[in-house]
Amino acid sequence: MHDLESKAIELLALCKDKGFRLATAESCTGGGIAAALTDIPGSSSVFERGFVTYSNDSKEELLGVPKTLIDIEGAVSEAVARAMAEGALAHSHADMAVSVTGVAGPDGGTSAKPVGLVHFAVAQHHRVTVHRERRFDPLLGREGIRRESAILALNFLIETVQNAPD
Repeated sequence: MHDLESKAIELLALCKDKGFRLATAESCTGGGIAAALTDIPGSSSVFERGFVTYSNDSKEELLGVPKTLIDIEGAVSEAVARAMAEGALAHSHADMAVSVTGVAGPDGGTSAKPVGLVHFAVAQHHRVTVHRERRFDPLLGREGIRRESAILALNFLIETVQNAPD
């Protein structure tokens, strides 16, 4: 079984057991996390909605990420990842939301934000939004960075659900 599929199955089962609903806010993964979840039959009992906010305008319009935050921090940043997850939570009926924003390449990287830099955040109601940063090897290529980012996001959600109070 493909690792992405097995992680999606594991997450959906955990969420179903705890009664959690999920939302996603994806930039560099382009909906890959939502696709992995919705590939699993019965996922509609857990997966509430997904936002693919590839452009800065979509981050602002669909998730409420402040333009000034994007202008100051850049779309690929901890602050924007946190705002995306919180925006997905606020604009859905989910209990938990994950966001992903990064540079998948092969172009677009800088010395400060190289190809392979990805920020993740998980937001929950009445909890502090948590963040992770990962620097994937650019040799993975665009497809590899996107796939590994989706897997990491699912693992991040699995850990969060496992540690959530019942």
